[in-house]
Amino acid sequence: MLDLKITDVRTLPGDSAFLIDDGKTSILYDSGFAFTGYAVAEKINRELDGRKLDYIFLTHSHYDHALGSAYALKYWPGAKVVAGEYAAKIFKKDSAKAVMRDLDKKFSYASGIIDYDDLIDNLRVDIEVADGDKILAGDMEFTAIHLPGHTRCSVGYYCRDKKLLLGCETIGVYGGEDIVVPSYLVGYKMTMESIEKVKLLDIEYILTPHYGILDKEQAKAYVVNAEKNAKEVALTISNMAKRGCGKSEIFDYFKEKFYHGYVESIYPVDAMEMNTNIMIDLIKKEL
Repeated sequence: MLDLKITDVRTLPGDSAFLIDDGKTSILYDSGFAFTGYAVAEKINRELDGRKLDYIFLTHSHYDHALGSAYALKYWPGAKVVAGEYAAKIFKKDSAKAVMRDLDKKFSYASGIIDYDDLIDNLRVDIEVADGDKILAGDMEFTAIHLPGHTRCSVGYYCRDKKLLLGCETIGVYGGEDIVVPSYLVGYKMTMESIEKVKLLDIEYILTPHYGILDKEQAKAYVVNAEKNAKEVALTISNMAKRGCGKSEIFDYFKEKFYHGYVESIYPVDAMEMNTNIMIDLIKKEL
């Protein structure tokens, strides 16, 4: 049994924010949207009951994972933000922040939230990590694992002592049982290489974005299905494209295969369509 307390501090389906606590040191794993940032911070505050938040581990730079960090830092300015080197560069680009701001507003409006503080310009990274770097968080030691494929900046964090991987979306979006949605947006082949890296780790638990903790059997099945589905989708997209199928037809296949149950509750259909179109272009280039 994992001797860490892992609490879901999300406030909205689609958010990604989980609190890891060993009783001495607390880590926020991903931080959710900007428009839910204060609400997530309030949940963390209640959970910690007067203790401080020590670290924020970001898996990548997308708005639904990273923007909430700026709001958590309003409560705990001394918390150390950990992210990949490439993510740190992205946070310094006005153009990238503008895209994140627009996407966050689009989701907030769809959720009925029109007005909220904009702290996106306050994004920061205190500890930039490369593949293999160690992060000592109190008694917990994590190794940064560069896992590009979903984004170039995607990072997982591996705690060998706990046999715990803090995963990222390059592996795939977990939807329960055998449902793992491929999400390679910058590289199919690099995604498969990243999954191979994960397979080499001694893992009994995986904390997955947008879902939560997986036990040993779930974690094993997750990695197996992630690899299987990633290959199957790439081959199907490639074959459909060769037959002259358009993007809308290919998206219908993808939607029918994955868009139901838990996935439907966390993944806006327009976002899935946008990402699938990116994947189609990627597969056409790589395969």
